[in-house]
Amino acid sequence: MIAFARMQLRDTALAEDAVQEALAAALDGIDRFSGASAMKTWVFGILRNKIVDGIRQQARSTPASAFAADDEGLDQAFEALFKENAHWHPVARPAAWGDPEETLREKGFWAVFETCLEHLPANTARVFMLREVMELDTDEICAELEISAGNCHVILHRARAALRGCLEQGWFAGEKPC
Repeated sequence: MIAFARMQLRDTALAEDAVQEALAAALDGIDRFSGASAMKTWVFGILRNKIVDGIRQQARSTPASAFAADDEGLDQAFEALFKENAHWHPVARPAAWGDPEETLREKGFWAVFETCLEHLPANTARVFMLREVMELDTDEICAELEISAGNCHVILHRARAALRGCLEQGWFAGEKPC
C-alpha cells in the first residue's frame, strides 16, 4: 500500500500518512463494510480517497511554474522522435511488444514499469496514475488539479508515450531483469 501511495504522491512521508489514515479509517468504519467487495478492495478504495486528499494538499503548495520546466523537456524529447512531416523517425518507431498478457504476469515487468513511472515529470505521472490506476475520469482529474480537459489529454498522451519509450528500452528491447 505504501509503494502504491508513494508512486501517486511522490513523497514518502505523505504516502505513509495516507496509508496510516486509510487503515485507521478502515478500522473505524469496519462496521460499514458490507462484504460486497473484497476487504482489500474496500481498503484500497479508502486509500484512493486519502491519496486524492494528499494530491489536493500538494497542489495547494506546489507552484504551477514547477510543472512547466518538466513539460518543456518532455516536449523536446517528443519532437526528436518525429520527422518534419510528423512521421516517426525509423529508429524511433515503436517496437512490437509481443503478448501483453504474458508480460503482465512477469514480476520484473512491474519493477521496470514503476521505475519508468518514477522518471516521468511529477505532474505527468500524477495525471497518468489518477486516470489509469485510480480510474478517475477526465472531469475529476481536471477539477482536482485545476487543469483544462485539453491539457489533461495532452499530459496523458505524453505520459503514455514516455512510458512506452521507457518500457521499450528497459524491458522489451533486450535483457530482462530477474
